Amino acid sequence: MYRSKTTIEQWRILQAVVDYGGYAQAAAKLNKSQSSLNHAVAKLQDLLGVPLLEVIGRKARLTEAGEVMLRRARHLTQNIQDLEELAKNINQNWEPEITLAVDLAFPRQLLYPALKAFGPNCRGSRLKVINTVLTGTEEAIKEKWADLVISGSIPKGYLGEPLCQENFYTVCHPQHELAQYPGPIEPSELAQHLQLVIKDTGKVPDEKQGWLKSEQRWTVSDFSTAIDIMLEGIGFCWLPAHTTHALVLDNKLVKLAIKGSSFRTISFYLIAPNADRIGPGSELLYQQIVANSQTHQSN
Repeated sequence: MYRSKTTIEQWRILQAVVDYGGYAQAAAKLNKSQSSLNHAVAKLQDLLGVPLLEVIGRKARLTEAGEVMLRRARHLTQNIQDLEELAKNINQNWEPEITLAVDLAFPRQLLYPALKAFGPNCRGSRLKVINTVLTGTEEAIKEKWADLVISGSIPKGYLGEPLCQENFYTVCHPQHELAQYPGPIEPSELAQHLQLVIKDTGKVPDEKQGWLKSEQRWTVSDFSTAIDIMLEGIGFCWLPAHTTHALVLDNKLVKLAIKGSSFRTISFYLIAPNADRIGPGSELLYQQIVANSQTHQSN
């Protein structure tokens, strides 16, 4: 096993001498004697066999080799600092990893600004954002494999903070047979056509939500695949408004008027499955998501 000749402290001292403009200034900042800094840098150069600093007048400057070495060393010292901070955060119960499960239909423009705000304050915690659909979203809550869940429903026994409402419309290609139907479409007529369905991500899917009466159904894993298929003139699909708004405006897709229900509305909630044991990182992310949703609604 390789044993390093140099120490992290030596590299930190070299960095300080360069950043603060000399041995005297670095000694004052580090609260060390100037002689100890001189000794540390001299020892570092001796161990490496490479001159790192040259003193010109009263200022210490990096040699060409020193610039290359210090640039690499900065990454090393930063990684060590991050590692020490991570240990400190874990000791304070700050989670090393946070899992956020997000229903596929939730508008991502309400999520990404919250993630951006969370990033600088995450203290090195890894964040996993996982897309879920229907039963899969419910499982994330009930099985508590996610720290936070954005869901279109609240299972019994849980509480949720409301984030937004999203309308779902039935859409198809303008040349599709259903688009030529005069007046509101009878559900019995709709059932005669191919329906595109988004795959439930649950381990044991339970088809209990949405209109699923078509005998012919193609299942896809995401909205973009369903849209691509419909753009070829194939099938119809219930989709959230934010995924089709631009395509409807460009007349590449059309909304269908259906007798009894031309659209349906889903309310989305932010749920902490382990609300009584939520970690500080998850709590911070929770607050960021709620705050961003409230800002969006007030605009």
